[in-house]
Amino acid sequence: MSYQSITARILIDIKAINFNFDNPYTLTSGKKSPVYVDCRKIISFTRERNQIISFAESYLTENNIEFDILAGGETAGIPYASILAERLNKPMIYIRKKPKKFGKRSQIEGYFKDKQKCILIEDLATDGKSKAIFINAMRENKLQVNDTFVIFYYDIFKKEKLELNKMGIKIHFLCSWSHILNEIKKIKILENKNIESLEKFLFKPNEWKYNE
Repeated sequence: MSYQSITARILIDIKAINFNFDNPYTLTSGKKSPVYVDCRKIISFTRERNQIISFAESYLTENNIEFDILAGGETAGIPYASILAERLNKPMIYIRKKPKKFGKRSQIEGYFKDKQKCILIEDLATDGKSKAIFINAMRENKLQVNDTFVIFYYDIFKKEKLELNKMGIKIHFLCSWSHILNEIKKIKILENKNIESLEKFLFKPNEWKYNE
């Protein structure tokens, strides 16, 4: 099995991918969704966490992604950036969503120098809008950033419309919805009608409906 397939199977097995077609989840945006992805769960599963971190380490090394320092996004990206920084023997910082309201009013915690090359580490990315907040903060603080790495990337939006694409940021990831769907079909954990509903939600959201 490829690292994409193994990562997808891990996310399914530890229930980081959750389904509810009868009573869909309400997302932060207020929209309804038959699926909820929770990659924060990975940190609680030692064997699976180590496997995913090993894949991440290999991916960054084998693809020759150059950076001086790893940045974890508040809060989900911080544990992954921390473990990877230890594995790669590189320094780490973390980025707040907003500057602190006291003290030095910092948005970035840790030590860094102007023009250091940085990679943003996060657990997942949908359309990348939340990542733009962290990247703008890094660039405002004179850090160079051209790459972000996530464990799971939706990869269902047109790249030319993505905010990160406009910012010149490349998204690196271990698995996407295409890999999750392949594993779902292999192990047959969903009925065909639910797979069809999920695919419509992901790829033709304007046509997707649910029973209220």
